[in-house]
Amino acid sequence: MNAGRQSAAAPADLAAAGLSPAAHATEVVRSSGTSFYWAMRLLPAPKRQAMYAIYAFCREVDDIADSPGRSGEKLRRLEGWREEIARLYGGNPKHLISRALLAPVEQFNLPEEEFRAVLDGMEIDAAGRVRMHDMDGLLGYCRKVAGAVGMLSVPVFGMPREPGPRIAVALGNALQLTNILRDIQADAARDRLYLPAETLKKHGVEEDSASRAITHPAFAGACRELSGIARRYYREAEWLLKGLERAVKRPPVIMMHTYRETLKLLDRQGWNRLGRKVSLKGWRKIALALRYGLF
Repeated sequence: MNAGRQSAAAPADLAAAGLSPAAHATEVVRSSGTSFYWAMRLLPAPKRQAMYAIYAFCREVDDIADSPGRSGEKLRRLEGWREEIARLYGGNPKHLISRALLAPVEQFNLPEEEFRAVLDGMEIDAAGRVRMHDMDGLLGYCRKVAGAVGMLSVPVFGMPREPGPRIAVALGNALQLTNILRDIQADAARDRLYLPAETLKKHGVEEDSASRAITHPAFAGACRELSGIARRYYREAEWLLKGLERAVKRPPVIMMHTYRETLKLLDRQGWNRLGRKVSLKGWRKIALALRYGLF
C-alpha cells in the first residue's frame, strides 16, 4: 500500500484535507502531469469537473494496481472500490473522489457498468503476472481500462449515440496500445507482458519470461505489428470524429494527436531501443492543446 493512502471506503483522504471533492479531483489531474489536464481545460466548468473526477477515479484505482505489495491486498482494495461505486450510485459515497463523481453521475447519466469495467481491468493488472494469449484478449483488456473511460466520456462531451461509442472504443484501443508500447520495459519489470503470445510466437519469440522476451532479437517485429494496429485505430477514430461538431470533439481530438505523436516518436526511435524513455515535453502538450483546441 502506498504510504499515506487510505482505503477506498475511507470518508476522506488526509492528504487532501481542506479540499472540496471537486478541488481534490482537479488537483489529482493537475499534479499527475498528464496531457489529459490540458485537453479538458477547454471544457465548460461542469463538463471539466466531470472529466477530472472520472480521471481521478482512474488514477486512484490504477495506483492501487501498480502499488507494491501482495496481489491479495490490492484486490481487496479494488473490491473496496466496487463497494464505493455501489454507494455512489446509491447516493451515499464516502471517498472524496466518488463524492466528486456524485454530481456528474446524476447530470450526465454516467453508466455504472463502465466504472466496474475499469475495475475489471485493474484487477488484471493487480493479479501480478500478466500475459495476453491473443489479440482478442488484449483488445478485451483495452476495452476495460481505456474503452470504458471513453464510454464514460461520451455523455459528458455530448457526443451522439452514433458514432460516440465507436469513437470511445477505437480511440481507447489506440491510446492504450500506445501506452503499452511506451511502457514495455517498466511493465516487464512487474512481470507484465501485454503483447499477445500468438503475436510474439509469429515473430519467433516463445519466451515466457517477460524480461527475456523483451530482449529477444525478434521482439521488435512484434512491437512494429502492434504499432501498426494502433495506427489503424487512430485512423478509424479520426474518421469517426470528422463528422462531429468542433465543440463536441475538441477534447478527444487533443488526446488523439498527443498520443499519436508519442507513438510516432516511439516508431522513429526504433523498437530495439526500449531502454530510452519517450514522452512529450510539457510545452509540446500545451502546443498541441492550443493547436487542436483553439484553432
